[in-house]
Amino acid sequence: MPYDRDTPFRHTFRVRYAECDQQGVVFNSRYLEYADVLISEFWRALGVKSVGEGSFEVHVARATVDYRAPIRPDELIEGRIWAGRFGNSSMVTHIELHGTGDDATLRSAIELVQVHVDLETGQPQRIPDAVRALFGVAEFVHPA
Repeated sequence: MPYDRDTPFRHTFRVRYAECDQQGVVFNSRYLEYADVLISEFWRALGVKSVGEGSFEVHVARATVDYRAPIRPDELIEGRIWAGRFGNSSMVTHIELHGTGDDATLRSAIELVQVHVDLETGQPQRIPDAVRALFGVAEFVHPA
């Protein structure tokens, strides 16, 4: 079934004590780890192979994290993720981290620019049409 680009994929996880600092909030570097978990779950649900031979390989070219409200130990957090703009070799992924239950406030908004690369050379590669289709993106047409 094709991905509906208007509906974010959702995945809930619990914050572990070890992910927090002495102030009792999630340490800032953990937000990108949460983004990585969400990408893995999102891609798995779409059928995008991210590990092993023939996998879709990307490097993060830019990561922007906006911290809106603290995340605390043992909280359940709902991650929401969706694919944004696709270029020839790059794609933008949007991620939001929300509380759950009575406090579903937005805790963080993350934007990642990822570039599909050849692992041997590190050079950007065109995102294959088959991968684009899994993300609900029509074939990229080069401008004339």
